[in-house]
Amino acid sequence: MGRHVVVGAGQVGGALAVALAERGHEVTVVTRSGSGPRRAGVSPVAADAGDAAVMRRLAEGADAIYNCVNPPYHRWQEDWPPVAASLLAAAESSGAVLVTLGNLYGYGPVDGPMTEDLPLAATGVKGRVRARMWEEMRAAHEAGRVRVTEVRGSDYYGPGSSDQSYLGPRLLEPLLGGKPATVVSDPDIPHSWTYLPDVVRALAAAAEEERAWGRPWHVPTAPPVTMREYAEMVCEAGGVPAPRLRRLPGWMLKAGGLAVPFLRELGETRYQFDRPYVLDSSASQEVLGFAPTPVEDGVKETVAWWRTRR
Repeated sequence: MGRHVVVGAGQVGGALAVALAERGHEVTVVTRSGSGPRRAGVSPVAADAGDAAVMRRLAEGADAIYNCVNPPYHRWQEDWPPVAASLLAAAESSGAVLVTLGNLYGYGPVDGPMTEDLPLAATGVKGRVRARMWEEMRAAHEAGRVRVTEVRGSDYYGPGSSDQSYLGPRLLEPLLGGKPATVVSDPDIPHSWTYLPDVVRALAAAAEEERAWGRPWHVPTAPPVTMREYAEMVCEAGGVPAPRLRRLPGWMLKAGGLAVPFLRELGETRYQFDRPYVLDSSASQEVLGFAPTPVEDGVKETVAWWRTRR
């Protein structure tokens, strides 16, 4: 039994809080609005994660702090630095392990599978923000001030996936309704997709495993599949006709970006879908102690979740 602080209650933070509570831990969930799972063992708190004094107080006596914050895409430059600094300060004052939910943006465009030892060579704004966050955490760890690790996944899919997920509700609803689905990139390029429950398992494991501290790890992730292959698995699991996919023209995506900040920001990471995008998690599977969920199994769970949700 321990005390854990989860910052953020989105598709990962909320599920992580529930998983930790089910293990018997005392969990505090921090969001601006005070949202979070309402269940025994979980205490939602309304607070600004960028306020270092508040976070130091909330982290007192904590064994682990999990950074599952997800600022709006177009505000990463403004919103991430104070949050990252605040949580690092809270980890230092409390002695808690700081586990940050990361992504692959920091690597930038690469040739071949991505491993954790790749340099953080991103040229885009979002990638540089994430790279700087990790470099500051690692420096503090190497100086002996804190214990940190970062868990990086590719694009998410699975039960509880958000509307922004490429393989989430905006794809599931038309597919399982027997209607054409719109995709924003070539549906026949192999891509690594990370299963949300595996993200939760990786975060919890990284907090407990001393070998994980001081460096980043990839979430155990199954071999890549194309978006079309994923859609075919969804339709088979759902017992509906084979998928019909329509690719959104590039000019239409750019036009939509004039009015929708999220769509505008997608241009910076477009390279991830223009060629094979492959995550290698072989190193992390041994350290974190589990293998990735096969995509076929993840799809069945996702379809079951969607039907319950509907």
